[in-house]
Order: sequence, then structure tokens, then C-alpha cells
Amino acid sequence: MNYKDLEIWQLSHDVVLEIHRISLCLPKFEQFEEAARIRRSSKSVKSSIVEGFGRRYYKQEFIRFIIYAIITAA
Repeated sequence: MNYKDLEIWQLSHDVVLEIHRISLCLPKFEQFEEAARIRRSSKSVKSSIVEGFGRRYYKQEFIRFIIYAIITAA
């Protein structure tokens, strides 16, 4: 099993792509600050899921990174 097989990772990947596409439609003066911050934040959710998957054999570590992903998404 690979982290790319996880449904939550696939959904977060789709959201990252959609957010990136939408952020490119913002006015130019917002693309350098706000849009970049939004894109980094959305990628952070996906990265936390991957990190948690890598530590899935350690239940507390896995739960901690999934919570990071949830908090970042909120």
C-alpha cells in the first residue's frame, strides 16, 4: 500500500490542484502574498497526510500528523 492509494490523499491532491488553479485568477497584487500563502497552506495538508502515513506503524505519531492536517485545513 502506498500513501497515494489513500482516498484522503487523493481528495487533498485534487483540492490542492483546484486551489492552485483558482489562486492564479486573483489580481496580480494578491498573487505574491495571499495566493502564495494559500497555496502553501493547501500543500501543507497533503504533506501532513503523507508524513502521518509514513509513521502509520506508530499509532500516536500517525494520529498527531492527521490532526495537523485537520488543523491546517480548518
